[in-house]
Amino acid sequence: MWEDPIVLHVRRVREQLSAQFDFELKAIFADLRERLTGLGDRLVHQPTTTEPNEPMQGRRPQVSG
Repeated sequence: MWEDPIVLHVRRVREQLSAQFDFELKAIFADLRERLTGLGDRLVHQPTTTEPNEPMQGRRPQVSG
């Protein structure tokens, strides 16, 4: 079976990161949050909406083009 080198790399990095934090998910996310605060304006923030999304209720999505 063919193995994707990118997927293998991502899995290897995930394993290393998990081991670094003793496989504690809270510790991994705390580190991630700390790293994200250091990025400041380099992140793209999605605007928050105040209204809930309209349910599709059987409608097909509009396709432009």
